[in-house]
Amino acid sequence: EMMVFLIILSCLFFAGALVALPTRITIAPALSYIGLILLSLATKNGYPLLPLNGTILTGWFCMTLVVTLATFLTAPAVRAQTRGMGYMMVGALVGLAVGLLGFTVSSNISLLYSIMILAVIAGIFLGFLLYTQTPSGRHVGPGSGNFFRYLLAKGFPTAITVMQIGVVLVLIIALNNH
Repeated sequence: EMMVFLIILSCLFFAGALVALPTRITIAPALSYIGLILLSLATKNGYPLLPLNGTILTGWFCMTLVVTLATFLTAPAVRAQTRGMGYMMVGALVGLAVGLLGFTVSSNISLLYSIMILAVIAGIFLGFLLYTQTPSGRHVGPGSGNFFRYLLAKGFPTAITVMQIGVVLVLIIALNNH
């Protein structure tokens, strides 16, 4: 059935986005966005499987476009760097998991989105901060002059990629709690 095919294909794009983050950071947010688009096309009995409307898709398209262009305009040497990406990715995923616990606090979908987004950002920041405490991360530590530059160059695409997966998970949790 087409719905199952779109769900599987979407999951593959989300997985591909996560795999691409450390080495192909320029395309990771776009792969995640394609996963979002594919899920928006999935229907069951003529109704959308998830309420991924034009507003959500347009907003994430704009964010994906901005982060992709910003990453593309980053110096090639910075773009090629993979140091600290494991810490930021684990931080983002832990932040996402913590953020998804927001449904225990409220069933308000806007609040759930906000909690998820803030938790992913906090996870990336804390993951990068942890990396700066390792011997290989000291040169980009706070006070080095490179801390925020490197954090934004790597953290911004990581955030957009993981948050798009988070949007889907927030919607699934919200639909299953009602």
